[in-house]
Amino acid sequence: MPRKTDRRFEIGSVTLSLVVAVYLLVIFNVTFWRGAVAGFGGINAAFLAFSAALTLLVVAGMVALSVKYLIKPLLIFLLISGALASYYVDVYGIVIDREMMRNVVVTTPQEAKHLITLQFVLHVLLYGVVPSLLVAFVRVRHRRFLGKLAHNMAIVVPSLVVAAGLILSQFAAIASTVREHHDIMARINPFGPMSAAINLGLMTYDELTLVREPLGTDARIGPLLSKSAKPVVTVIVAGETARAMNFSLNGYERPTNPELTALNVLNFTQTTSCGTATAVSLPCMFSVYPRSEYTDRKARSTDSLIDVLTHAGIDAYWWDNNTGSKGVADRVSYESLNDTKDPRYCREGECDDGIFLDKLDAKLAGITKNTTIVLHQIGSHGPSYFLRYPKEFAKYQPACHTAQLTDCSAQEIVNAYDNTILYTDHILASVIGLLQKHAGQVDSAMIYMSDHGESLGENGLYLHGAPYALAPIQQTHVPFVSWFTDGFSNRTGLSEKCLRAKTNEPMSHDNLFHTVLGLMNVETTVYDAALDAFASCRGPAGAAPLQS
Repeated sequence: MPRKTDRRFEIGSVTLSLVVAVYLLVIFNVTFWRGAVAGFGGINAAFLAFSAALTLLVVAGMVALSVKYLIKPLLIFLLISGALASYYVDVYGIVIDREMMRNVVVTTPQEAKHLITLQFVLHVLLYGVVPSLLVAFVRVRHRRFLGKLAHNMAIVVPSLVVAAGLILSQFAAIASTVREHHDIMARINPFGPMSAAINLGLMTYDELTLVREPLGTDARIGPLLSKSAKPVVTVIVAGETARAMNFSLNGYERPTNPELTALNVLNFTQTTSCGTATAVSLPCMFSVYPRSEYTDRKARSTDSLIDVLTHAGIDAYWWDNNTGSKGVADRVSYESLNDTKDPRYCREGECDDGIFLDKLDAKLAGITKNTTIVLHQIGSHGPSYFLRYPKEFAKYQPACHTAQLTDCSAQEIVNAYDNTILYTDHILASVIGLLQKHAGQVDSAMIYMSDHGESLGENGLYLHGAPYALAPIQQTHVPFVSWFTDGFSNRTGLSEKCLRAKTNEPMSHDNLFHTVLGLMNVETTVYDAALDAFASCRGPAGAAPLQS
């Protein structure tokens, strides 16, 4: 029987590798090349040497791996991963480093769905799937082993030698530029994200053997709380994606905080975050380690603030309307509320932060022990800002009503975001209202601190998660608000005059751990009064109350 003729287009393995290498560098790296030109100060000798050397290194690597049975899966993987990464790098201006990869790993379907838009799908289909189908369809011509080895090495070795020579010829300029602009190499698609994923995988594997060390097991309630039968409650509102510069409490021109302003809350104007994404900032906020010492490994191997509170006999609850506690509340009472089917607060499969209020009201009515309650907000999480507030808080119009931010004007994005801040203002004021309502049964305090900020298009950046060393102030300057009942301030001797004098002093996530221990009068060797934001304003019990 005659053998069927394979009429597919035929191409040599080296040629196919060269074509895909050029495609990857040109199509998926618009942001990378733009950043490289800026980093080198223009198209000069150093930039040209760097660009040629990088191209030769990519070619050498892909030709070296252009072996039978491996070449097609490898090229298809690079095309698909490059299409995925380039969309977010080019559209949102993000850097896909190790911490961003951690965010990808820990995200939930609820959070991820807002990032998978029609434009994203079309981008991946056009630039990733279609070229992958072409690679899958063609017939790749391979030489015999020794001939292939000689032919490939005839390309790989000279490419490496020339690349090395080019780098050495402009070594000082290239080294200093790469050192000063850390994000340049991280933006190369898909190789930067692949490196970040490998880095995260190795770190995660290393952490599998971690054993959590107890912290603050000597913790006990001090005399200010132990002498009274009336319980004390601290509500910690862990904010999400709220940037301080859009709080009118901090001087923003729009009145985004009308209710908190009326309540005359304490507002600390110069507060910085530990990270630029929830996966870093949230565990860091509740960690004993300051940002300068914090690592994910340390956080996972050490008890959190919530654990120390329980060691002191304080009841602790974590209620979540976000993507989880990131390990902070693994050993205390935890409840996720974002699947609640309450039509007052929930729509399109998720809930706004009003979902906390009835539950908090009921809880406060029955508290008999000293208690800390954490409310982890969805807050201002993007890109679907329009889902974070009910229609009655859509004050600023026209507002962006899509997760595809590039379909909206700059003003529409800001309008939608400011509506989320206006609603957070209402939620915080409502929490205060509930604490006032139950002031006869409990003495209470509220602390609100956002995990990180948000970029709304400034300098071409959107969302958050930028490497901290390069992050703009929009992602690291966060709001920090506090409020206390009269009974609480009386028992702890907090001085209103002293506290208000401190509102413009530098604060950070480093303060939260020790400030909450101080508020709850927890005595333990891990407490550091120097990091307690209120310690210097705490006088003898029975001093003038904070509230007027």
